[in-house]
Amino acid sequence: MNLQSVKQRFGIIGRSPLLDRALDTAVRVSPTDLTVLITGESGTGKELVARALHEHSPRADKPFVALNTSAIASELLESELFGHEKGAFTGADARRIGRFEQADGGTLFLDEIGDMPQETQTRLLRVLADGEFYRVGGHTPIKVDVRIIAASNRDLDAAVHSGAFRADLFYRLSGFNLEVPPLRERRDDIAALAEHFLQNHNFSRRIDKQLSPAAARKLVAYDWPGNIR
Repeated sequence: MNLQSVKQRFGIIGRSPLLDRALDTAVRVSPTDLTVLITGESGTGKELVARALHEHSPRADKPFVALNTSAIASELLESELFGHEKGAFTGADARRIGRFEQADGGTLFLDEIGDMPQETQTRLLRVLADGEFYRVGGHTPIKVDVRIIAASNRDLDAAVHSGAFRADLFYRLSGFNLEVPPLRERRDDIAALAEHFLQNHNFSRRIDKQLSPAAARKLVAYDWPGNIR
């Protein structure tokens, strides 16, 4: 599949060399079972790249399960990942299947993994090393076949050196590293993105607004700290 068809399928807009290089790398590594670590600032489209990796892999007909680890309270994250047994803690009124089991045979995308608490990092490392885990409150090991794609907007090298992130987990996750460029480094794509969002706005409101050359120049000159989001 060529890059243009990849972009169309996943709604990725842009033609800058940096973007094309990242997508081309994703397509080439997708047939493997390597663990992939995607880095890049917030809003650059890391989940879209992860989905492209999954859709071009032999696991494409199996689930793609995404979890933003920074959006889950630390005390609930292990249950979210590994599930729990009935009665494991207050409020656990029934057995719950976690994201690892939901993704069995497919891909588990762990977004913002740099914010994962240390104790959960340790448990995730054991799963990556042993290929099995226990539900919270459980005593029976569970084996799953899951490819891990992780993403972070943090500098994980710095987090490792500061002790905030486990070095051994970092190396486990870094089977292959892929960086998604920020929008300010692909300014050639800004006008195309602006036109895309303007046309969506026009369609939804049944109006016909046009982007003036002066407005386009201002948009291209802006640094977009939030990137595409």
